[in-house]
Amino acid sequence: MSLNLPDTIKMVITDFDGVITDNCVYIGDDGIMTRKLNFKDIIGFYMLKRNGIDVAIISGEKNAAIETIAKNCELNEVHQRIRVKIDVLKNIIKKYNLSPEEFVYIGDDYNDFECLNYAKYRITVPDAIEKVKSIGGIQITENKGGSGAFREVADCLVN
Repeated sequence: MSLNLPDTIKMVITDFDGVITDNCVYIGDDGIMTRKLNFKDIIGFYMLKRNGIDVAIISGEKNAAIETIAKNCELNEVHQRIRVKIDVLKNIIKKYNLSPEEFVYIGDDYNDFECLNYAKYRITVPDAIEKVKSIGGIQITENKGGSGAFREVADCLVN
């Protein structure tokens, strides 16, 4: 099943872990946590920006992968260590004066539930929790989180 999004979308607002990553954390002998990213997803950020679509990240965690993506892709809206995401989502929508037809939210876990319910256009990944996948009107990517799911959204909006 392919995604269906209108050409009115001006911003993609996404969670990070479980959407851009495979939801795994790798811990080295030095205690440092790292994450694996798929280059297809990284290119998705560039594709969106190049085509005039902004990207915002709202993550429950803070990590170097988010910092790197934000810097390299020149993202203006990056929010980390956010436990209650709905307030940040509403602030972004207000700041950019976005109508319900102008943004899509991507999330996969319980802390995305309110945002997904609030958004008119909502997307999740096949490996999301069941509570998220059961939200009415939610679209599910073919690719798993960290394996091209974000790129799938970018391709839908750009192509």
